[in-house]
Amino acid sequence: MNILIIGGGGREHVITKYIARNPKVSKIYALPGNGGISTLAECFPVSAEDIGGIVSFAKSHAIDFAVVAPDDPLAMGAVDRLEEIGVKCFGPTQKAAQIESSKVFAKSLMSKYGIPTARYEVFTDIDKALSHAALSDCPIVIKADGLAKGKGVTVAENFQQARDAIMSCMKDKSFGASGERIIIEECLTGPEVTVLAFTDGKTVVPMMSSMDHKRAYDGNKGPNTGGMGVIAPNPYYTPEIAAYCMTHIFLPTISAMNQEGRTFKGCLYFGLMLTDDGPKVIEYNCRFGDPEAEAVLPLMETDLLDVMMAVRDERLAEVPVKFRDGASCCVVCASAGYPAKYLTGYTIDFGDAEDMAGVEIFHAGTKLEAGNVVTSGGRVLAVNAVADNLESARALAYEAVGKISFEGMRYRSDIGAL
Repeated sequence: MNILIIGGGGREHVITKYIARNPKVSKIYALPGNGGISTLAECFPVSAEDIGGIVSFAKSHAIDFAVVAPDDPLAMGAVDRLEEIGVKCFGPTQKAAQIESSKVFAKSLMSKYGIPTARYEVFTDIDKALSHAALSDCPIVIKADGLAKGKGVTVAENFQQARDAIMSCMKDKSFGASGERIIIEECLTGPEVTVLAFTDGKTVVPMMSSMDHKRAYDGNKGPNTGGMGVIAPNPYYTPEIAAYCMTHIFLPTISAMNQEGRTFKGCLYFGLMLTDDGPKVIEYNCRFGDPEAEAVLPLMETDLLDVMMAVRDERLAEVPVKFRDGASCCVVCASAGYPAKYLTGYTIDFGDAEDMAGVEIFHAGTKLEAGNVVTSGGRVLAVNAVADNLESARALAYEAVGKISFEGMRYRSDIGAL
C-alpha cells in the first residue's frame, strides 16, 4: 500500500513511525513532513493547507490510504476531496470537523443534547463582550471561536486580563477570522483529562487517558501553548469516571453528531475537567492531540494502520484495540520565546538519547539542513519514555532530555509531577 501522511509535526512523526511497522505498507509519503519523518517517508514541500496540491499529489502517486492529521486541512475538507478521487482516508469530513473548527458549534451541540460542559455566552460585539466580562466573577475563560493553533484560549484571572484577551481576539485580530466571534465561559476547576477515542460513527473505543500540560512554564504558569508535555495514563481518571464518561459524554457526542448529519469517523479528542459536579467537556478536537499522541500511541499494542482502516470502513467493532500496562511521560523541548516569537535554524545535538531503551524522540519543528537536524518551529522535539510506572517514565524522559541540546532550548521540569 502507498500511504500518505498529511502534516509535519510530532503527532505526524509518531503516526508515521507506527504505520511504517505494518507489513502491508510499501511506501509512505509525507506532506510536508519534517526532519524526523524524512527517515521513514519521502517528504515533499506541499503545505498541509494546500488542499489542491494534496489532491494532485495523491493522484500522481497512486495513494491507497491517507491520514489527514492536523486540524486545518480537516476543517478545510481535505478528507472530502481525497475521498472524492477514490483515496480512502482516516479523518473526519469537513462537516464533522466543525466540532473543533467552531467552538460555538461544539458548545451549541452540547447544550442541545445535554452533554455536560461549562456555562457560556457567545459574543460578536466587543462592547457587549467587555460588559459581560466586567460583570463576571473571575477567573473566566475567553475562547476564540475558530482554530488558533492551540493558542486561542485565555484563562483570565481578573478583568484586565479578560479585556486584553477580548481586544486581542476581536479588535487586534490576533487569530484572524477565528476571533471575530468569541465565547466567554465559566472557569471550571479540577483535574484535567484528555481522552482520545477511535470512532467509526457507530463504535467508540477510548484510548489510554492522558494529562496535558498546556502552560508554558513550570507550576502551570505563563501563556497557553500547544502543549509542553503529557503523561499517560492520567492518574485521576478512574474506571468509575471512565464508565460515567462513556455513558454521559462519549456515546452521546457520537449520537449527537449522527443526528446532526455529521457522522464522525476518525480520532475524536475529548478534553475533560473532573469538577466537583462530575466530568465536563472543556473542548473537542477532531484529531489526535499533539503531544498527547506521542505519549499514548507508544502504549498501544494493536497495529495502528489496521485500526485506522477499520475506522474508515466502519469495522471498528471487529478490531480489539489493546494497550500495554505501564506509563509514559512525554517532555516537549521548545525554542526560546515559544509560544511568542522565537528563532530557528539551530543545530540539534541528540547526544546518545536516541539509543536509550524505552525512549523515543519525535520531531515536531525540525528540518534537515546540510546533513544536520536543525530547529524549524516553536515546539521542536517531543521526548517520550515508557516504563512500568509514571515515576520511572518521568526519570527516564528527563534523563533523555538532559542529553539533548540546541541553542535556546527550554522545557518544563515538572511534567507529571503531581
